[in-house]
Amino acid sequence: MPVLNRFAEMLPEISAWRRDIHANPELRFEEHRTAAFVASKLKQFGCDEIVTGFGETGVVGVINGKSVGSGKTIGFRADMDALPIQEATNLPHASTVPGKMHACGHDGHTSMLLGAAKYLVETRNFNGRVVLAFQPAEEGGGGARAMIDAGLMDRWGIEEIYGMHNMPGIPIGDFAVRTGPQMASPDKFEILVRGTGGHGAMPHKGVDTTLVASQIVVALQSIASRNINPMENVVVSVCGFRTETDTYNVIPDTVHMRGTIRTFEPEVQHLVRTRIDALVRATAAGYGAVAEVTHVSGPPTLVNHEREADLAAEVALAVSGVAQRDLEPTMGGEDFSEMLLERPGAYLFIGNGDSEDLHNPSYEFNDEVIPAGCSWFATMAERRMPLI
Repeated sequence: MPVLNRFAEMLPEISAWRRDIHANPELRFEEHRTAAFVASKLKQFGCDEIVTGFGETGVVGVINGKSVGSGKTIGFRADMDALPIQEATNLPHASTVPGKMHACGHDGHTSMLLGAAKYLVETRNFNGRVVLAFQPAEEGGGGARAMIDAGLMDRWGIEEIYGMHNMPGIPIGDFAVRTGPQMASPDKFEILVRGTGGHGAMPHKGVDTTLVASQIVVALQSIASRNINPMENVVVSVCGFRTETDTYNVIPDTVHMRGTIRTFEPEVQHLVRTRIDALVRATAAGYGAVAEVTHVSGPPTLVNHEREADLAAEVALAVSGVAQRDLEPTMGGEDFSEMLLERPGAYLFIGNGDSEDLHNPSYEFNDEVIPAGCSWFATMAERRMPLI
């Protein structure tokens, strides 16, 4: 089946929804306007059930097919939250909120699932029930778990769950999905270095925390290169470095650092944490300072189920003619992995073309992707729950 003609007709409308959401970004668990927008559209379409405030700021919509005799229910998920980034696109629909931006395409994901919802309500050409999960707080995690804990899977009897993410570098509208591990587990860490501050002209009278912290940054790079089997995938990145001074000649008492760990295997994750703790303490002690490490666990590795990944690829191939199956796992993280621990399912990528990378201030979701994404959701519902 090619991209459904109905979605080509709907593209200007869905694109307008996407740009409205884009112009009004909201961070994790603050998606009140976005959730209200989603709920109003679902009501306008004629969804059979709409639940707001689900998992704090999530929205759930339910659509029954022409028949529900199959007793089957499948779930589709889209994330709604934005990022704390100052947008640099200068587009007419650019963010109107300083310091907040849809730099990961969640505005597009939400709009594609809304487009599919409108079509599925219009046609109801399936035998069963579709549950639409508009999730808050994917960035930083927590949203998927909040919806699960609120009863997403059990309340509606979801048997399979699917999600989709745009991916720069893949041609527009093409799909990619792999069986097994597809995205890494993202952990966070924070490091606090304590020394003795003083005058920058007399560093010998104190313990220079900036020097200590800089050496820690360098030392941590040895973990991936010298402690982990080269055949394993691991990333250790220090991404934040902050002191309490903002002048030219004051050595600070403390330095705060924060970063991320990306792994696929629990034993590698444990080893990385252990080595961070040891290196931070030893490096600080070697310079006469002290340091503390705090680890914050993120969502688990995203692992696609074999059968459902195959089904997702079959529909992707039918919609666009392209379903890459040999893509390499990515070190990016995604809390949809929590949902895949609860139910069989799959997470696939849809090409955003030659755009800026995700989380870049100049990133823009490509609206040309919309018809293919909507078509995938609609076709998946119709194929998994066919009318007899």
